[in-house]
Amino acid sequence: MWDTLIKNALVFDGSGGLPQLQDVAIRDGNIVALNPNLSAENVSQVIDAAGQWLMPGLLDIHTHFDLEVELEPGLPEAVRHGTTTAVVANCSLGIAYGAQRKDGADPIVDCFARVENVPKPVLRKVADTVTWNNSKDYLDHFSKIPLGPNIVPMIPHSMLRIEVMGLNESVSREPTEAEMQKMEQLVEKGMREGYVGFSTDALPFHYLANRPNTHKQIPTQFAPFFELKRLTQIVRNWGRVWQATPPKDDKLAVFRNFLLTSGRFYGRTLKVTAVAAIDITTNRSLLKLGLMMSRLLNSKFIRGHFRLQALSAPFKIWSDGVITPIAEEIPVLRRLNECDLEDRTGRLAIMTSPGYAAEFRAMWQHGKRGFGIARLKQWLGLSDNVLTRDLRDMTIESCPVPEWKGETMAAIHERLLSWQRSAQGARSEIEKQTFASFVRDVDDCDFFLHLLRTFDTDLRWWTVTANRNAAITKQLLFNPLLLPGFNDSGAHLTNMAFYDGNLRTLKFAQEDGIQKVAQAVHRLTKEPAQFFGIDAGEIRIGARADLVQVDPVALQAYEPEACVEYVYREGFAHHQLVNRPRGVVTRTLINGKLAWDQGAYTPVFGRETLGRVLLNREHGASAPSLAV
Repeated sequence: MWDTLIKNALVFDGSGGLPQLQDVAIRDGNIVALNPNLSAENVSQVIDAAGQWLMPGLLDIHTHFDLEVELEPGLPEAVRHGTTTAVVANCSLGIAYGAQRKDGADPIVDCFARVENVPKPVLRKVADTVTWNNSKDYLDHFSKIPLGPNIVPMIPHSMLRIEVMGLNESVSREPTEAEMQKMEQLVEKGMREGYVGFSTDALPFHYLANRPNTHKQIPTQFAPFFELKRLTQIVRNWGRVWQATPPKDDKLAVFRNFLLTSGRFYGRTLKVTAVAAIDITTNRSLLKLGLMMSRLLNSKFIRGHFRLQALSAPFKIWSDGVITPIAEEIPVLRRLNECDLEDRTGRLAIMTSPGYAAEFRAMWQHGKRGFGIARLKQWLGLSDNVLTRDLRDMTIESCPVPEWKGETMAAIHERLLSWQRSAQGARSEIEKQTFASFVRDVDDCDFFLHLLRTFDTDLRWWTVTANRNAAITKQLLFNPLLLPGFNDSGAHLTNMAFYDGNLRTLKFAQEDGIQKVAQAVHRLTKEPAQFFGIDAGEIRIGARADLVQVDPVALQAYEPEACVEYVYREGFAHHQLVNRPRGVVTRTLINGKLAWDQGAYTPVFGRETLGRVLLNREHGASAPSLAV
């Protein structure tokens, strides 16, 4: 009668209401019965979920899985964390128009390598797999691969500009009217095909990776306001979503851009989601401004539908030398990131070139000494950059001196100075040799520069740039004007790991009892599904059986920061930072089939197509009726 029966689960249905002890019956990938004490007769598979929470499959709303899904379609890091639906093509980047390799350009490599810190060999592997060249065929190809989670695509603005203008032209000038009309036609086509929205990017430190354009930002950033306005008008007409990032250094432009959400000024409300509502260590005023802007844009006067995205974790960023997203916003470090990852010689040549040490020192000391606006901003905690430039905040993960693992650079610096005074205290021959390579009485600035010159990417270190206060982080996750989910899954392979972002939100909620957990489940399932206009995020009769089973005891014991691992991924042929919570997610079902079962992937995972492309729920309705 049924394919699967899940018995005795505490069921959170995604509505935000209190959970109930129920059995859930599944047939042909859908939920067909929902009641206590359902009969187990004639059931192919019975799962006893006593003592477990059962909830709709979790949504990851900010991912760059559009890359990994072409190499490892099962998306194992998503599935093991209970993610059954992933939104892709965020931040203007995606592969809806194929590899776009024209006139010697390689846009997937050029656009993703530095912005999302994905190594070029991995990106070339992705581009080599591409067989389509238009947005419709991109959607269709997902049915031909053993997809794990459902994929929710958007139209990516940088790739749209490249498709119409070519890569070099898209970062050199404004579009002609004919090109503008062609972009409008392609966005209209995407909305008609069911894409849930359109993504752009304006963060000023997102740069291209291939010469001769390494000093130029990605194509979306060359779009004038009239281009954004015309393209988002199409998204507005269709009732879809605009995903964006702010031009952070121009507060007026931030407000002007996001005012496009307004129903009062533009006739119909445009749904906008932007990154990010995070508590930045070096400038906490930005969070206050963001929350104030959110209240204003969502006010009855503006009539907007605007949601900043929140992160459920400390914003911990690992760096391999200067290969890190936080280096891109600092010009003297950005020059080093213009070199390919493997180009140690090129980086060393820059760091030892005449005048570089003085430039580095000017950056390091900016605002720390003397008088002036920079000093005042530093004193008030209004810094323009997220790197604190404080060795006490910078911790060694690994390097050729094994004794340094887990130590702050400040502690190592102090021990170096002590060794220089007494010639005592070196803990190994390699540490002694390294200490001997420094000039005497080296200060913090030259200490760090010397480490970069000596070890390059072998110096792996981390710092926490935001969300150091757990209480503030928790408040943001449950702020109704925000959406949890700024996880950046699938990007920054060796720099970040927030695949467990949804589980961290559940853990925060668990501190306050079962009603808060129900609210958190709603925030991670039905609420974002409604925002993006997709059919997901509910446990009800007739709903698709995308489900996740969570062990509340394991969740309570879970220590997220202790579960980050640096592993080698065969699919990438590269290392990656991942999260490895043990026993928290006990089962993940996609389309009624078990993909993850008590700590292991099932035989169908990665072999059968489980997920599908999720289009806007009104896909198929006529454009004129939607555009009123």
